[in-house]
Amino acid sequence: MGEDSRFSRLCAQIDSYREEVVRLHRALTGFRAIGPSNGGPGEWPKARFVRDYLEQVGVDGLQEVNAPDSRVPEGSRPNLVAWIKGAGVGRRVWVMAHLDVVPPGDLSLWKTDPFEVVVEGERIYGRGVEDNQHGVVAGLLALKALRETGITPAGDFGLVLVADEETGNEYGIAHVLQAAPDLFSPEDVIIVPDAGNPEGTMIEVAEKSILWVRFRTKGKQCHASTPDQGKNAFVAASHLVVELRELYRRFDRTDPVYDPPTSTFEATKKDANVPNINTIPGEDVFCLDCRVLPELPLDDVLAAIEELAARVAAAQGVTIDVEIVQRHDAAPATATDAPVVLALARGIAAVHGRPGQPMGIGGGTVAAFFRGRGYPAAVWGTIHETCHQPNEFTDLPNQLADAKILAHVAIQGD
Repeated sequence: MGEDSRFSRLCAQIDSYREEVVRLHRALTGFRAIGPSNGGPGEWPKARFVRDYLEQVGVDGLQEVNAPDSRVPEGSRPNLVAWIKGAGVGRRVWVMAHLDVVPPGDLSLWKTDPFEVVVEGERIYGRGVEDNQHGVVAGLLALKALRETGITPAGDFGLVLVADEETGNEYGIAHVLQAAPDLFSPEDVIIVPDAGNPEGTMIEVAEKSILWVRFRTKGKQCHASTPDQGKNAFVAASHLVVELRELYRRFDRTDPVYDPPTSTFEATKKDANVPNINTIPGEDVFCLDCRVLPELPLDDVLAAIEELAARVAAAQGVTIDVEIVQRHDAAPATATDAPVVLALARGIAAVHGRPGQPMGIGGGTVAAFFRGRGYPAAVWGTIHETCHQPNEFTDLPNQLADAKILAHVAIQGD
């Protein structure tokens, strides 16, 4: 049987899962799988449902790589690894998605109950349906279709469904990679369906380095009617905000793989200073968010930041403390011609009739954990980027399309 015929059978099978998509989302959304760092009970009830579902579908292997965590009732966080055996003529394919979700936020902004799925037309609303149940369900349906059609994937096809993605990954994929180091290999095709675009064409292969910096400017507080008796920390900090725009000129390299193609250096959060209008503040705090092209060393960026801060401090007669809030040096990029990228591009073309586009992004994803260990990984999905928002949604046709693309990747040979 040719690959085209097998893929047609898989597509027909996946198209029959429309009601299954809604059923799965309704069940998964109801578990409120919020991690303890966000005030929730963790992911175990949701993980048990998924584990039971996988056992019903029929897998050849099911492994738990759970991370101890005394903050949740079960004493651990669940990480499930399941797979079906392939014919041995292709690379192993892994689909990694996460089980945890973020809190709903301000409930008044929701049109529906965040933890009760509502379907309007072909749109499914609920907390977590896009981030990351879209990826979870796509992987489950691809595996289910392979089993129910009796089509054997080219190589082993597996799912890695983890905890703690929303609060740092220490109990999720980071733990899995440390506790089960032989699970993956550099030859594997690793897909993370946790970001993308509405067209389903963006294949994320690289991420910028991330640097968050807090500036604490210290002057001298005084009455606003006698400014000469003080040192206005707010004014000095404002000068620094403007001076930091110099970073765009100093680090002006471009790379068309990324969107935007340049590094970015943006002043963001500002703390309140004095509570009243007629007092000159003696202290002022603001933050800078830097997303830096990987080829630019963060040490060089930090040195430039400290130089600019020192210059402003001297000119304004204040002191400025520079504090690193977060630093993440980018992992090596996945090559645009890596097997995972080419396999996804073929799947996208087969389902959507349009080419996939390798791109880099400014945000961070769990793919960095794989890339940092030498495992090429790609982040992809057909999504509307409503994650963490009120009225989060996913579209049923996109859910089915992504399952077909994963199934296409699974049956390809080398």
